[in-house]
Amino acid sequence: MKRKLSSVLTLAALLTLSANVFAERKAPTNAKDFAQYMQEKHGFTADYVQLVLGKAQKRDSILKAMSRPAEGKDWYEYRPIFLTDKRIKQGVEFWQSNEETLSEAQEKFQVPAEIITAIIGVETFYGRIQGSYPVIEAISTLAFHYPKRAKFFAGELEEYFVLAREQGWDLAQPKGSYAGAMGMGQFIPSSYRYYAVDFDGDNKINLFDNTKDAIGSVANYFNKHHWRLGEPVAEYISNVTPELVETFRNKELKPQFDLAQMKQAGFDYHGQAEQDAATGIYAFQQESKEDYWLGFHNFYVITRYNRSPMYAMAVYQLSQEIRKEYEKQKQSTEQTVGF
Repeated sequence: MKRKLSSVLTLAALLTLSANVFAERKAPTNAKDFAQYMQEKHGFTADYVQLVLGKAQKRDSILKAMSRPAEGKDWYEYRPIFLTDKRIKQGVEFWQSNEETLSEAQEKFQVPAEIITAIIGVETFYGRIQGSYPVIEAISTLAFHYPKRAKFFAGELEEYFVLAREQGWDLAQPKGSYAGAMGMGQFIPSSYRYYAVDFDGDNKINLFDNTKDAIGSVANYFNKHHWRLGEPVAEYISNVTPELVETFRNKELKPQFDLAQMKQAGFDYHGQAEQDAATGIYAFQQESKEDYWLGFHNFYVITRYNRSPMYAMAVYQLSQEIRKEYEKQKQSTEQTVGF
């Protein structure tokens, strides 16, 4: 189950995490030409690149995983994977253990502590499940043996060589997902290079086992994708007619409408968002009906991490459950101390 779920998350995330960095990828999709390209563009010797690639095994299991559909569950099946007592409890413990760092990240990057925590909780169960594939084998397999996305992964392979040189890594050592995503936040190489930060000031960026760097990097990613602190993420709606749902159902990830349009069409709104806020109706399939939610700008920002409204909703709902329990425990502790 965990491996299958990781496939779902990774496939969707790959469409976003580096697409914003590279509009066009030029790295060749065969090993010999790739080695020459790396020599000419980045100063690696072609012989060295070919030696590294020659030692990297082609993984058929990765190709099979990439062939599976990215989304195979309805919301009523998907939600219970993430909204569990254990994941909420350990999310609270993660927040409590890293309270100072999360506060610093929220202050610097203007991203809520509970969102940062929930992302790491959904991606790797707070760092516990980071993947077991050698990153060099995962990415080279896809760059040279998966034509459908070869250009994309050749670009990631290029980024990985440069990243490893910048970080002083042995290319063969880092492990990650079957698609080469790494660390607590599951950053692919281009995201690691462009969004990861040294948040503890040790002059290294370590997303694998340095929780401070992982927290800061997730926060920086959301900041760079324009999270708006204090604005709503999503709101459940029940007072909506089938006609309004049909008219304002969002068919893209980015909100396509605004509240003023919806109110003019007869939607009765009494929530916290500004009246001109961009929004749209997102449907989530329960066993016998659909639930409807308004998704705002910050909901869209979560989908920049992973292109799935269900993923975004799972992160949001998990974040709210973690925050509720965290504040409950904090209040209880304060009352006990006060007594």
